[in-house]
Amino acid sequence: MRYVFEDYSFDTDRRELHRGAEIITVAPQVFDLLEYLIRHRERVVSKGDLIDAVWDGRVVSDAALTTRLNVARGVIGDSGQDQRLIKTLPRKGFRFVGLVQELPGPESAAATGMEASQPALALPDRPSIAVLPFQNMSGDPEQDYFADGVVDDIITALSRFKFLFVIARNSSFAYKGRAVDIKQVGRDLGVRYVLEGSVRKVAGTVRIAGQLIDASTGAHVWADRFEGDLSDVFALQDEVTTNVISAIRPKLLEVEIEHAVRRPNDLSAYDLYLRATSHYYAMTPDEVTEAIRLLARALEIDPRYSVAASLAVTCHVLKLIHGWSADPKAEAGEVMRLSQLVLSIDENDPETLSAVGFARAFITGDFGAATDMVDRAVSLNPSSSIAWSYRGVTYVLVGRNEEAIQSLERAIRLSPLDPMLYTLQAFVALAFVNLRRFEDAVAAAEKALHKNANFMLPHRCLVAALAHLGRDSEAKQATVRLLEHEPDFRMSTWANRTRQWPAKLLAEGLRKAGLPE
Repeated sequence: MRYVFEDYSFDTDRRELHRGAEIITVAPQVFDLLEYLIRHRERVVSKGDLIDAVWDGRVVSDAALTTRLNVARGVIGDSGQDQRLIKTLPRKGFRFVGLVQELPGPESAAATGMEASQPALALPDRPSIAVLPFQNMSGDPEQDYFADGVVDDIITALSRFKFLFVIARNSSFAYKGRAVDIKQVGRDLGVRYVLEGSVRKVAGTVRIAGQLIDASTGAHVWADRFEGDLSDVFALQDEVTTNVISAIRPKLLEVEIEHAVRRPNDLSAYDLYLRATSHYYAMTPDEVTEAIRLLARALEIDPRYSVAASLAVTCHVLKLIHGWSADPKAEAGEVMRLSQLVLSIDENDPETLSAVGFARAFITGDFGAATDMVDRAVSLNPSSSIAWSYRGVTYVLVGRNEEAIQSLERAIRLSPLDPMLYTLQAFVALAFVNLRRFEDAVAAAEKALHKNANFMLPHRCLVAALAHLGRDSEAKQATVRLLEHEPDFRMSTWANRTRQWPAKLLAEGLRKAGLPE
């Protein structure tokens, strides 16, 4: 049996531990201890269990057992402090908590069923992924349909994201029932990332484990497990799909940005887009301006690069919203030019379409056309947190605040680890202010500020909500913090920037708090 976890392969037949191509030397007792913990990872293993299995019941001191455990942790990159893979449960025992895949037989070219010498396909110029059939580890052939259904749903959901290159089901299912080398799969299919997983039925519930691997290095990018009741199979499939998609999308972008930053200066349009994204995340005047510069370079290389154009649209709108533009009229004109470019390239790309809808709502006040665009975007891809985000923000600008909150909460649910989460929480706070739900507005604004205190919208929402609640002392403190971040804030200038969207209660609250006119 071969157990695979993180970038390790633990081969019990050969009694070898591999990390990638490297063989790690492991003492016999330590190997036996690791094997017992991994084989019995579904339960807590007591000290007595380990002594019986590894030392044949001989008397062993606590110090000796602790020493062996520390060595076992060390050979798999763990430690007693981290306990990432081997966890100590005080007064109970020990448990291997890493995500493990069981593969039969030794790791070799023959075991994979693939020719190791087969030339690798070139990687696409965007994130590329294959979803392999999930292993049915239940011992119940009837669960195959469930495992295959989960994979089908994930492939379908990922395929709706046009920034992704997703291998079709027929190709990825060619690996069903076979032990595979992930690096070889990446070479065979021409993808950077491989998603694999397993399904196990346990006492009336089903446990699904998934892991995303960088096929070029064998390193694990993400791993998680989900558990649910089999009484509603389709609901469980939907839940697993949502959880997997919500984790993968931001993680892929994060890893791709890291790759781009490490690449040399001879950059492609895609590299420039990724670098621009990292500057956009910072959400300061200088960083957003730098993002626009990089996106302009990307569009010089590829004038029909819609993803770069739509991010540029958003960056220009942000400069107008925050008053960072030296020439608002020219900035607005650039927004409209780029919006037309985006629509001319692909008016059915949900994420770029929703960005244009948001821009149109702010720049032109054409709320009917804007809501049509963002509504169509979420219908084209209900799994896109970006489309739901833009829909929520657009609905705040339109004044449909209840629907805005529902959309923003859906976006947060679909991407709970998104680095831009604070922007969504800020617009939730604004919607609550508009609905006179000032206590909720305070809570949402504080969440946003906890993530990024440099973003100004939650400062304004917090000041206004506290003022409306009559919490004058707190409103005064929040006003001081707002002016520390934006010392030139004036109500008249701000009101001119927000004239296109309803912000009456926000303005009243800011004036109550004594913001300068």
